[in-house]
Amino acid sequence: MAKSEKQASLKVKLTSMDIAEEKRAQLKALFPDAFAENKLDFDQLKRALGEWVEPTKERFGLNWPGKAECMKVIQQPSVATLKPVRNESVNFDTTENLFIEGDNLEVLKLLQKSYFGKVKMIYIDPPYNTGNEFIYPDKFSETLDTYLEYTGQKDGNGHKFSTNTDTNGRYHSKWLNMMYPRLYLAKNLLRDDGVIFISIDDNEQSNLKALCDLVFGEENFVGCAARIAKKSNNKGEFWAPNFDYILTYTKLKSAAKPFFGGVNTEAYNQIESEGPRTGERYQLVRLYMSSIQNRNPEQRFFLDCPDGSKIIPPGSTFPPERPVLGDGIWRWTKKKIEKENNRIVIKSVKSSNLIDENGNPAKWNVYTKTYLKDVIEEASAKPNSLIEKQINQIGSHELNKMDIPFNYSKPASLIKYLLEISRVNADDIILDFFAGSATTAHAVMQLNKEDGGNHKYIMVQLPEPCDENSEACKAGYKTIADIGKERIRRAAQKIAEEQGSLADVDEQLDLGFKVFKLTRSNFKVWEGDVEKIKNLEQQLLDYVDHINAASTPEDILYELLLKSGFPLTTQVKTLRLAGKDVFSIEAGTLLICLDKALNQAVIDAIANKNPRQVIFLDAGFKGDDQLKANAVQTFKTRAQQKESEIVFRTV
Repeated sequence: MAKSEKQASLKVKLTSMDIAEEKRAQLKALFPDAFAENKLDFDQLKRALGEWVEPTKERFGLNWPGKAECMKVIQQPSVATLKPVRNESVNFDTTENLFIEGDNLEVLKLLQKSYFGKVKMIYIDPPYNTGNEFIYPDKFSETLDTYLEYTGQKDGNGHKFSTNTDTNGRYHSKWLNMMYPRLYLAKNLLRDDGVIFISIDDNEQSNLKALCDLVFGEENFVGCAARIAKKSNNKGEFWAPNFDYILTYTKLKSAAKPFFGGVNTEAYNQIESEGPRTGERYQLVRLYMSSIQNRNPEQRFFLDCPDGSKIIPPGSTFPPERPVLGDGIWRWTKKKIEKENNRIVIKSVKSSNLIDENGNPAKWNVYTKTYLKDVIEEASAKPNSLIEKQINQIGSHELNKMDIPFNYSKPASLIKYLLEISRVNADDIILDFFAGSATTAHAVMQLNKEDGGNHKYIMVQLPEPCDENSEACKAGYKTIADIGKERIRRAAQKIAEEQGSLADVDEQLDLGFKVFKLTRSNFKVWEGDVEKIKNLEQQLLDYVDHINAASTPEDILYELLLKSGFPLTTQVKTLRLAGKDVFSIEAGTLLICLDKALNQAVIDAIANKNPRQVIFLDAGFKGDDQLKANAVQTFKTRAQQKESEIVFRTV
């Protein structure tokens, strides 16, 4: 063996597994932020597990004022909820897409139970920290109160969102304090094979790279692409900036698929109508191509046509003669055609470059079906890290065509390109928690139209007010979130109008979205610090009925779904049992009754449905301890009879 071959070889380990090394690897996969230079930071690990440790020793890594406090922010549970808003939604009861209006830190916390490890791809275009466009809470640890004051849902005491000017002594620190908790929580939502793309410019690119190394682990960094943002630019003192960056990390590099070099999905304009590949997109490729030449007789033979004639590529020899160089041959051998006959299509054409058994021009041509899914899965080419054809001007044109005045939107084609190279599959979830004008939602719908998939999106956007002097405000848009929702509606309408020959597929397109808005919980949260309670007796009286009076049954239902770990797009049916409305979730897996006057009859009726979980309002028992005890026994007995388990809870 040559020396170079020896050096490339891996030696077989002759020892048993290094237990400590394995445990360190497992720990690093769970807590990459607790490692610096491959050494475990025990203080950081304790903070990640909820045990507070004051920062002491200095070590290599990204540090800034407020970093340690970020872990407290991450671990502080949210007392908020997401309120369904039907009148701003499209196809609320059937869609699997979400638009969530609210502060993304609180929203990411609320999504943890329902979407932990379920998101395939995240794209975000966070504020670039230029000092003009970004809004921060003055006290970022008081996110919900700050948000409620900001949106007018609570009387304010001076907490505001503001720009982060470069005269502020903690200019970079405040930006990092904002990004760290959000990226930490976003990582939890990614699948093991998931990927995150983050657009950024020079202002924070180096800090963001170091921060992502901390959150995702530098071993999961898979590259930084440069995107040409502008063809010409006169701004800048030294260089005129023409590009920005797209930092890219996987959740777990060993589980992620390599990126796909791209494909023209629009060329796959046929839909399989029968067989095991029904519904898949394909294109027809000629079986004979003049550029392919050899003398293999297994690639030059007659094929039978529907009218009984035979066809063959042009040439001077005919089977069983061995072809001469220059004779046309099929791309496939006879054995392959016999094996994959279901992919052969013979069509009558006006003009063909094939000949019949007499050497005359044929009336038929032969094609093979090339399936889009196969091309994507088998491709080995990788995308270039310089993205040249996705300039900002395209994004502006996209919005202008929809008559929506908004600046700085990324092109939907850019996000669609990222979706394609990251190999999203039919039912994957895509998240954007700095949604802006909802470019990502537009891209997801467009991709669904082109590849026949059912990719789902979750958009999260703060209802940042539009500047009073802006064209958007003059056009009637009060907030950036309003622009995003309207963009989705108009993009969906445009896609629907373009159905054309793809009508059969487009009937399956999900062009709707459910709107939810961040607000306080429907259940009154106890103010636990007695010293801060001005009127303890009044608070005790207020909490006799702990449900907010303005809350509707649907508001309460979706909060219970979210906090029970069910997706917000879970199908819900309303049953009528013993004269009461009962919500059935996931075909009866969970039954929820929010009636405030329960009786044994409805408890028995629900038990007869043999659910896995049951939720009632405490108020429904009206203090009747005997009825509640009977309910506990009813579900216990039913579970024993069915040799199953019924989790009975009240709220």
